[in-house]
Amino acid sequence: MAPYPVDLERWRRAARISAEAREVGAAAAVPGARRQDVAEAVERYIRSKGAEPAFPTNLSRNVEAAHFTPPPEDEALLVEGDVLKVDVGAHIDGAIADTAVTVEVGGGGRHTNLLRAARDAVEAAIAQVRAGVEVDELSQAIESAIHARGLKPVGNLSGHSIQPYLLHAGKSIPNVSGVSTDVLEEGEVIAIEPFATNGDGAIENGPYGHIQRFRRDPGPSDPVLQRLFERFRTLPFTARWVDPADRPALAKARKSLQTYPVFLESGGGLVSQAEHTVLVTADGVEVLTRSPT
Repeated sequence: MAPYPVDLERWRRAARISAEAREVGAAAAVPGARRQDVAEAVERYIRSKGAEPAFPTNLSRNVEAAHFTPPPEDEALLVEGDVLKVDVGAHIDGAIADTAVTVEVGGGGRHTNLLRAARDAVEAAIAQVRAGVEVDELSQAIESAIHARGLKPVGNLSGHSIQPYLLHAGKSIPNVSGVSTDVLEEGEVIAIEPFATNGDGAIENGPYGHIQRFRRDPGPSDPVLQRLFERFRTLPFTARWVDPADRPALAKARKSLQTYPVFLESGGGLVSQAEHTVLVTADGVEVLTRSPT
């Protein structure tokens, strides 16, 4: 049995803030809104509640599946009909929650089936969660729910276990069956995040984006980098969060940094995503990032 998080209430609070911030982002995603303004509204909300963003708000559109966050100079506007993934996370002293929703900017209902596929899939997987269940049962549920809507799961993206200060902690929750031989353990915190597409069902690396993380402690030789490492540790961050005077130091620190590429659907298909962070219990699941209603 895996130990439960030491301070479970801290995890629950981080998850509640994440869920609220997700709704802030979804509500702000209207035609003509600057993508940067939406991201900063989410991150400002998280900080206003006494938490910190666990990673830069991901606002990936259309064929972008994940890992897009606006750079400091970004002026791109949301357009009616955009399929926008609002992927957010908050942490409190390293207790991390991760959650996402997909919205059709401006409504209109052109992409309802695509959006519902991801939502159906995350709920189908959650229904399988309890200690001792094989992860592949979750994968089968995700795959079946997406296929039922005539779409494809993105096979090379997956959910993940979460540990303190570690967003991707080693155990994967694949979105297709036949991949994992892992078993869920009581006390684990996991993020379940199906991606559905009308494309090929795979992602490829696009251009390098604006999300980075420290691979390791850069050491004391550069006080700016040391200060940034103490602030972010190994959690992802973005130049938007860094004082302009400190940004040149990041450009000189490539050996200490990992930069994430934007993930693109390999066949040019549209992509939807839904995600919840859950706690595996002895006889079921506690969904930590349910909508605050």
